Amino acid sequence: MNQFEKTALAGFMGTNFMTASSEAMSLIMGENFREPEHLETIIGRLAPHLSKHAKKIAAWGAHYAVGVMFAAIYVELWETRKIKHSLKNGLILGTLSGILGFLIWKGTFKAHPLPHWLNYSHFYLQIIPAHIVFAVFATLTYRIIKSNEAIITPVSETDAATNQTA
Repeated sequence: MNQFEKTALAGFMGTNFMTASSEAMSLIMGENFREPEHLETIIGRLAPHLSKHAKKIAAWGAHYAVGVMFAAIYVELWETRKIKHSLKNGLILGTLSGILGFLIWKGTFKAHPLPHWLNYSHFYLQIIPAHIVFAVFATLTYRIIKSNEAIITPVSETDAATNQTA
């Protein structure tokens, strides 16, 4: 599996679990922490002429695109062996990503000409654990990919030639 495929899969799985955790927190807390819904509102207020379907697609696309961008950083760090793909490092990456996510969301809401209302302090408080969930599941996905690569190693031409003569 090449680096792009590892990145896409880790980003996709991390985003899936992050989205599920935000959904769970929304239900538990009785507030809307669903990132794609907030993105849809932001997009809709900037481009009100878009259909509801187009806004939803753009919001979900943006949500997953950001997840893949975060995963691209993680996978680059893991592939270049700058850090190990351990759960401890996943927690650290998640915390750092959560802080960055908090800053991005805060900047987005502040810069938006028509921000919508939500309990910002609760949303920002929830966004850090959501990113930790993202990073842990992106890390687990990458670890599974690497363990499968170790099991299914392609036979090189030299090895194949050696095996044929033996």
